[in-house]
Amino acid sequence: MFNGRSYPAVTDVIVDADACPVKEEVAEIAANFNIPVVYVASYNHFSINRSGNWVYVDTMKEAADMKIVNLAKRTTLVITQDIGLASLLLAKAALVINQYGVIYDENTIDGSLERRYLAAKQRRQGVHSKGPKAFTFENRLDFKKRFVSYLETME
Repeated sequence: MFNGRSYPAVTDVIVDADACPVKEEVAEIAANFNIPVVYVASYNHFSINRSGNWVYVDTMKEAADMKIVNLAKRTTLVITQDIGLASLLLAKAALVINQYGVIYDENTIDGSLERRYLAAKQRRQGVHSKGPKAFTFENRLDFKKRFVSYLETME
């Protein structure tokens, strides 16, 4: 149980892979739990040297998001940085987390969507922020701990 909500056991993981900084960590940890992982990315990010199950989609704006929504089911854990995609998945996926291992849920998604909207509004008005901080080694460790914790709890 996380954030007061119980989740079914995870049977698979889907990664919104275009900009995900923890793909290798996901592969390693999911393999330890014998949970299959599907990485969804646009053809712009194609590489022959990738291991794992990769699904490539067109480069259209929401193609990867729609593929992930179509693949996800109640027992899927989805990893994405996309707050809009997370909001679509909440009613469908078992658990939606970001690259820091933070859970998106019904209690937090509205605030996240509002912050995204306000930031976009400011950008349209010419106000620009620094952007996100660099993803650190500590962020990687935190993600790994949280991801393992979720999978252990949801077995």
